[in-house]
Amino acid sequence: MITKELAVKNLDKVISKVEGARLRISEHHIVKIIGISKYSQADEISTLYSAGQRAFGENKVQDLKEKMNTLEELPLEWHFVGRLQKNKINNLIDLKPTLMHSLDSLELATELNKKLEAKKTTMKCLLQINSAKEDSKSGVQPEEAVEIYKTILDNCPNIKLVGVMSIGAHVDERAIIKASFDTTKKIYDELTPLGAKYCSMGMSGDFELAIACGSNMIRVGSSLFK
Repeated sequence: MITKELAVKNLDKVISKVEGARLRISEHHIVKIIGISKYSQADEISTLYSAGQRAFGENKVQDLKEKMNTLEELPLEWHFVGRLQKNKINNLIDLKPTLMHSLDSLELATELNKKLEAKKTTMKCLLQINSAKEDSKSGVQPEEAVEIYKTILDNCPNIKLVGVMSIGAHVDERAIIKASFDTTKKIYDELTPLGAKYCSMGMSGDFELAIACGSNMIRVGSSLFK
């Protein structure tokens, strides 16, 4: 169980690293911090909230539902960051997350749009890009990303695409991780004229490098909760 004192310390440390990284780019470069709470309990999220953190992300629909219900009295911003199974689409729509980060294929987009249409609602999403081309990761291939993004914009009106997301290469070599972030940022730059606002890259181990490469949204779990 994380104490209030530790929560404040963890959050301050993350914010100070984010500030250092973003100011090296520009004082106008704003970075949003999403606290990934998938391994944490509702009371730990509540403690982080009291320390000043507002946005949290879950990677399972059931966990998101339980924590949203438990913490409904707090004005939290909930994000869905996991792989979405088709049989869980309706459940996620009913939860109305602020942002769905992991739209990882045109097939999923088509199915999600159909269900959103049936429920007469919309959902903000990020297109997930497998920029490191790793078999263990989901996401669209980088060379197809712009085309798929445009296709979703044209054919899935109930999905509001607001940017892209990727996970850095799962290696120790900084240059390879940087190259995977650069790939995503280049795609994001191509999509900003089409309304892309978020380039979500960087987790606890690599968010400073991600920000240096242009990320404006990071997803950190262990840095906040341990």
